[in-house]
Amino acid sequence: MLRTIDLRGRALSRAELLAEVPRATSARDEALNIAAGLVADVATHGESALREQAERFDGASGHAVRVPAAHLTEALEALDPSVREALEMAISRVREASAAQVPAPIMTELGPGARVWQRWQPVRRVGLYVPGGKAVYPSSVVMNVVPAQVAGVAEIALASPPQRAFDGRVHPVILAAAELLGVTEVYAMGGAGAIGAFAYGVASLGLEPVDVVTGPGNNYVAAAKRAVAGRVGTDSEAGATEILIVADDSADPRLVAVDLISQAEHDEQASAVLVTASEALATAVQVELAPRAAATRHADRVAAALSGPQSAIVLVDDVAAATEFSNAYAPEHLELHLAEPRPEDFVHAGAVFVGPDSPVSLGDYLAGSNHVLPTGGQARFAAGLSAATFLRPQQVIEYDRAALGVVRAGIVTLAEAEQLPAHGEAVEARFTALKA
Repeated sequence: MLRTIDLRGRALSRAELLAEVPRATSARDEALNIAAGLVADVATHGESALREQAERFDGASGHAVRVPAAHLTEALEALDPSVREALEMAISRVREASAAQVPAPIMTELGPGARVWQRWQPVRRVGLYVPGGKAVYPSSVVMNVVPAQVAGVAEIALASPPQRAFDGRVHPVILAAAELLGVTEVYAMGGAGAIGAFAYGVASLGLEPVDVVTGPGNNYVAAAKRAVAGRVGTDSEAGATEILIVADDSADPRLVAVDLISQAEHDEQASAVLVTASEALATAVQVELAPRAAATRHADRVAAALSGPQSAIVLVDDVAAATEFSNAYAPEHLELHLAEPRPEDFVHAGAVFVGPDSPVSLGDYLAGSNHVLPTGGQARFAAGLSAATFLRPQQVIEYDRAALGVVRAGIVTLAEAEQLPAHGEAVEARFTALKA
């Protein structure tokens, strides 16, 4: 089902290696053009644009875009107790792990009377997106909301697509998760339009613009974040999901196959990549994939993802070459099925899962880590969603007169060197009488 890319015996430069990385680039380019138009439509026409997009993409009309509080209460009351228990476990684990991401304030004393404090201030208001197209993601409610709460964000708004099967309401399990977390401002709106609504606000709904937008979604949601970046802060572009597995002869081909399928079931645009120096393993995985992919509930979706240009088996010479390929790819999810894994060598990945008993599914739900992660190679420079996403480092500077005097001459010298004499004069004025 997976095409094969054979890199054995080839000495590739970094640029050549990047050219071999399997990506659905045309799909991403198309998504950016479409998403920008949808965002602009919402910015201009507000609620009417959201309703038109809901009817076009979700088959929903006449629904309450701003979710009434009663819908949230009803959803939690009707929630399956076992689902509630699992969500509460996820909330507890993610809250504990997220708390470790909040730095303590630090004061640096550079000399007597010369102090610089480093503190982290939460943003005031955030818009959190939870997908709801081909699957239902209450886990994404947890992954978005908990880090924002831990960071100290004062206002949290949440959006998820209206569901035709529920008369245009947000899926009840998503509503229940929001109620469980105390989120009261929820909107039935989806896709790129929802990202635009968060960025620009919608007065008729009482939706005020937010400061930061986060959350996973398809390529259109990821592209919409790019379209609003600069107007609001965004997390990394968490688009169509990716899994890259680096494996050797010690790997169980059955586990490799089921893990590839587990991510392929998200979306036809999902990427599933195996990198190995073992041709025998590659063949065994292909044998395992076909019947398992055909038997799974979303067989058509899985088949489309596995046969797309974004998915492949990559044959390399050795583990070192596999490591180099993985770092060039910079996957959202990286699994290491190696006899001697060295996670410290894999420096570009959204999250790294080490060993046969650490599947991506663990991270999706109950590992305590966050599953909102960078895709499309952005793990080279971007991090997954965390409490830090909602915090701004801020420095507070306090010098007394004596401490300023210690650096007085240096400031004047540098100001003159930069031909900005007024900078130096502002310091000198504190030591001499100002001229009338």
